[in-house]
Amino acid sequence: MVRPDSINVPLFIHVLGAMVLVGGLLVAAACVLVARGDGRLLRLGYMGLLAVAFPGYIVMRIGAEWTYAKEHLDELPGGDPTWIGIGYATADIGGILLLLSLIVGGFGVRRLRKGGGSGLLRGTLYVSLLLLAAYVVTIWAMSGKPG
Repeated sequence: MVRPDSINVPLFIHVLGAMVLVGGLLVAAACVLVARGDGRLLRLGYMGLLAVAFPGYIVMRIGAEWTYAKEHLDELPGGDPTWIGIGYATADIGGILLLLSLIVGGFGVRRLRKGGGSGLLRGTLYVSLLLLAAYVVTIWAMSGKPG
C-alpha cells in the first residue's frame, strides 16, 4: 500500500523528532555508563537530555499528532491499532518521565556546582536508560505494526 504524498512531511517530522529524541537519550545513557562519578560527564549527559532529547520529544509529538490527523486514524473502525496504542503509551509516560528527570537533574546540576548532586544526576540519567529501552520497543511497534 502506498501512502498519499500529503503524509510525507508530517511523517518525516515525526520520525526526525523520534531520531533526535533517541539520540539524546543515547548520549545521556552513554554518559551515565562511563561517568564513574565524573561531574563533567554527568553534566554533559544532562545537557544532552535538556538540549537534544526534550526538543526532539516535542518535535516527535507534533509530527505524530499531525500524521494522526492527516491519515484520519481517529476514524478507523474498531479504534486505534495496537501499534498506535503502544506509541501513545510510551510517548505519554515517557514524556512525563523525561520532564520529571529534567527537573530532578536541574537540582542535581545546581548541587554539582557545590560539590554534591551527582546522585541526582545519575538517577536522572538512569531514567534515560529506561526510556531508551521503552522507545526501542516503540520503534519496533511503529515499524512492524503488530495488531
